[in-house]
Amino acid sequence: MLDKKCLHRLLLSAAIVVASAGSAIAAETLRFSHTDNPGGSRQAAAELFAEKVAEYTDGRYEVQIFPSGQLANDPKAIEMLQLGGIDFTVSATGSYATHLPTLNLTAMPFLVDTYEQGWELYDNSEWLQGEFNRLPEKGFRVLSTWEAGFRSFTTNEPLASPEDAQSMKMRVFPNDMIRWSMEAIGFQTVVMPITDVYLSIQQGIVNGQENPVDTINSLRFYEVAPYITLTRHVYSPLPLTVAEKTWQSFSDKDKEAVLKAAAESAAFSRNLVKNSVDSQLAQMTGDGAKVSVPNIEPFREAVQPVYAKAKDVYGAEAVDNILSDAASIREALPAQN
Repeated sequence: MLDKKCLHRLLLSAAIVVASAGSAIAAETLRFSHTDNPGGSRQAAAELFAEKVAEYTDGRYEVQIFPSGQLANDPKAIEMLQLGGIDFTVSATGSYATHLPTLNLTAMPFLVDTYEQGWELYDNSEWLQGEFNRLPEKGFRVLSTWEAGFRSFTTNEPLASPEDAQSMKMRVFPNDMIRWSMEAIGFQTVVMPITDVYLSIQQGIVNGQENPVDTINSLRFYEVAPYITLTRHVYSPLPLTVAEKTWQSFSDKDKEAVLKAAAESAAFSRNLVKNSVDSQLAQMTGDGAKVSVPNIEPFREAVQPVYAKAKDVYGAEAVDNILSDAASIREALPAQN
């Protein structure tokens, strides 16, 4: 028979084990990989997301953030989602097209003209929501859409028209639609991960790259390619995704919590990026960048063959559906001149 001291020790040990188990559950770590620098908008939104996940799950989960491609570049991060190596990532929609090719159609040129139109497209386009609903079978799902903005050029030589592009090599990420648009404009294209771009421009392997202003600023591409040409040729937001295995491991309550955190971080990201463009351009100009807004019509005309090519590759129905959704949105939410 146990004496009181032994019984006390056993009860105390049991309490410690239970408390430790509770702490382990509370501190379960979820890994979030992205390629933005620590000072960039993605990192700021990721920090808010992590804070809200911890808050809304009552501390059961801790989101650990790995910026700057520490774990993987964008395509590899998506593969890691499928394999269970990470739990979250955020990347341009075209990065996911390797696993669902029709998502390339979101990178067709000049679909929308304003942030508000872009938000409506990503939140409410029937065609696009249908495509997102197909992603869980690929091993990941979209939680919300963060902002990056409209893609424009940074080059180490002036770029005023498609004619100037004919002597330049342009870095592109692995996305057919972007590559077709760049080639239609006149560039020679070179596919490479974003983590290699700065050095490649510096070494003369390519003449420039195209990305939203927020990315140009955060990754400091203007230092090696100081001519910033604001064509705004593609709206390029950032779907936040979760590994399907991770999602299915959550309770219904925790799924609601993660979705709430994702929605709040998306609203934060959208407002931050939209409201930062002017100050970022001013800061880059102060650091020596040369910002220009060209006549857009020659660029629009140059990319016209891309729509027909998209129909040949992805089918006329899919292309017509997203073009129709985009046209309806542009009409309902006209740009303010």
